[in-house]
Amino acid sequence: MTKDYNFLLAGVGGQGTILASNVLADVGLAAGLDVKKSEVHGMAQRGGSVNTHVRWNAERVFSPLIGMGEADAVLVFERAEAVRYIEYLKPGGLAIVDNEAILPITVTSGGALYPASEEVEAVFRQATKRFCLVPGAEIARSAGNARAANIVLLGALSAFMDLPEELWLEVIAGRVPAKYLELNRQAFLKGREAARCR
Repeated sequence: MTKDYNFLLAGVGGQGTILASNVLADVGLAAGLDVKKSEVHGMAQRGGSVNTHVRWNAERVFSPLIGMGEADAVLVFERAEAVRYIEYLKPGGLAIVDNEAILPITVTSGGALYPASEEVEAVFRQATKRFCLVPGAEIARSAGNARAANIVLLGALSAFMDLPEELWLEVIAGRVPAKYLELNRQAFLKGREAARCR
């Protein structure tokens, strides 16, 4: 693998954004690449925005941060967060967005509007043809636990990467508790199936 990859992951507190970025970093390391990662937790414990930058390179990564317009892929676990981070996506980059809606207090109190799926898709379609709106939380619930939506989206991402499925599954096995391994394995595989939206 000679290309460098820049990934931006975003969600809200409690969605497993950090775990997903750890898995993604470990996959890069297992593939023999140099990897750097940066995390911004914000108000994560109160459902606030969380984003992480993960960078892979066959030679050397000098900074963990991705600039605007430099992300090869954005992986977003909550619909409204996708719009917040679209400026990081490079032209023609890959966007995988969970259709899950977590309404902030500004919306539930009537002070703001929440974007519909069609609005999010329209924004991304202007930036790239490589857009997947994935029902990650729904798929994770069908696998046994909605909290595995982060792994569903990693599965979707993996379908676009030239790394073997087994490598991803080995890394996931090293990151999740044994009692949740089969659940996460199923979530990952169902995510790969959901990525047929190329």
